[in-house]
Amino acid sequence: MAQILLLHSAYGLRPAVHAAADRLRAAGHQVHVPDLYDGKVFDTVEEGMAYREELGNDELLRRAVGAAAPLLATAGTKLVYAGFSLGGGLAQNLALADEHSLGLLLLHGTSDLREDAATGILVQLHIAEPDPFETEDWLNTWYLGMRRAGAEVEVHRYRGAGHLFTDPELPDYDAEAAETAWAASLDFLTELDELTGQN
Repeated sequence: MAQILLLHSAYGLRPAVHAAADRLRAAGHQVHVPDLYDGKVFDTVEEGMAYREELGNDELLRRAVGAAAPLLATAGTKLVYAGFSLGGGLAQNLALADEHSLGLLLLHGTSDLREDAATGILVQLHIAEPDPFETEDWLNTWYLGMRRAGAEVEVHRYRGAGHLFTDPELPDYDAEAAETAWAASLDFLTELDELTGQN
């Protein structure tokens, strides 16, 4: 089964991230959940975003790369990169830089792409509709950019759900949308396993 690097949102490594990892482990996957915030967890998105700004994008990406490096050091290891919101953006950057990446699972967030980005990975995105952090124009540009880069992209939209609708402890939570997203995510991981011969 897949080895997954699962990156947390701007809120930090919340219980919902551990619960998500456990859900994926129950399906047979190996899941790694690094703490990019050194133990800090925030109750509001404003606090989390302020700390993200304090750290800076370059430092967060450096920490994410550092989390992936020991896993990739094992010969033959291929990762599925996944993340929530901010973590999704970081996961995207890691996946596009890793020519051996198995796939990219994005929950609630994306990142911009370089003009020369090139990849052949499978990508699945789960996003609220509308989403205050991922506007329609942005998502259209992102989708076209990913397709131009060579990715095979599948987008799932959840009308009326909050931005981080998979986190039961946040006002964004939408139980029906969350369960639908997790079912599709597990199907996606199964598809990756089948395509790559993982078992």
